[in-house]
Amino acid sequence: MPTNKEQPKIDTLTTKIAVFRGREVRKMIHNNEWWFAVEDVVLAVTNSVNPKDYINKMRRRDMELSKGYGQIVHPLRIETAGGRQNVNCANTEGIFRIIQSIPSPKAEPFKKWLARVGYERIQEIEDPELAMKRTRAIYKAKGYSDDWIEKRMRGIAIREELTSEWQNRAIKGQKEYAILTAEISKAAFDMTPSEYKKFKKLKRENLRDHMTDLELIFSMLGEAATTEITRTRDAVGFDENKQTAQQGGSVSGKARKDLEKKSGKLVSSRKNYLEEPQDKKLLKE
Repeated sequence: MPTNKEQPKIDTLTTKIAVFRGREVRKMIHNNEWWFAVEDVVLAVTNSVNPKDYINKMRRRDMELSKGYGQIVHPLRIETAGGRQNVNCANTEGIFRIIQSIPSPKAEPFKKWLARVGYERIQEIEDPELAMKRTRAIYKAKGYSDDWIEKRMRGIAIREELTSEWQNRAIKGQKEYAILTAEISKAAFDMTPSEYKKFKKLKRENLRDHMTDLELIFSMLGEAATTEITRTRDAVGFDENKQTAQQGGSVSGKARKDLEKKSGKLVSSRKNYLEEPQDKKLLKE
C-alpha cells in the first residue's frame, strides 16, 4: 500500500455550499483551509447579473489588486452546472482582499460571515463532531425531516469510510474517485451520478440531497458493500477497486430490483427537493 506521502488529499474532493443572505457560495477544503469560488462571492455581495464582467472591471479599477490577483486566486476543480471544472477560488485572506474593492453595503456583513466560516473550520479540525452538528442544523433549517437527516448523515459517514479505504489502496485523483463512484451507482441504480442528476432535473445541486429515503438507503448499501468487499479481497490499485466497486454496487442493485418486483414500485424517483422543503412532502415530479 502507498505511504502517506503518496496518498491524495481527500479534503480537496468535496464541494460544499455555504449560504450568505440567501446566496449560495461554493467552498471546498484545500491545504486544510476553506477556499471559496470568487464568482459566487462577488454575486453574493453585489447581486451582479454578470459577476465575471464585474470582476474584470474591479481589477481594472483596483490596479494593486490586479497586480496580485494571480497570487491570491487559484483554479480548483469544483462542482458546476456542467460537472467538475476549474473555477477561480481564493482562501479567506484572498477573499478579504477582493471584497475590499467592492463598494457594497453587503461587504462588511460578508466579512463577518467569512470570518465566522473560517473560525468554524478551525473548530471542526479540533472537534470533528462539530462539523456533523452543523451539517444537521443546515439540513434542519432547509426543512428536511429528522428521519431523512439521520439517513443522510449515516450516508455521509459510510461514504467517508469508503473514500478513506480507497485512499489507502492507491486510488489517486478526482478522476479515479469519480469513476469508481459511477461504477457503484450504475450497478445499484442502472445510472451513473451524472445520469441520475439529469433524471432528477438537477444541475449543480448535490444529488444525494435530493434523494428519497429509499434512494439514500440503497446508496448506502452499495457503498458499504463495496467497502466490505474491498477489505475482504484486499483490493489495491484502480483495476482491482473498479471490480469491487461493481460488485458492491451490484449487491445494492439486486436488493433494489427485488424490492421493486415485490412492491410494484420503482425505487429511483424523478422527485427532488428543489421547490419545497422535504418535511412538507411536496416533492416535485
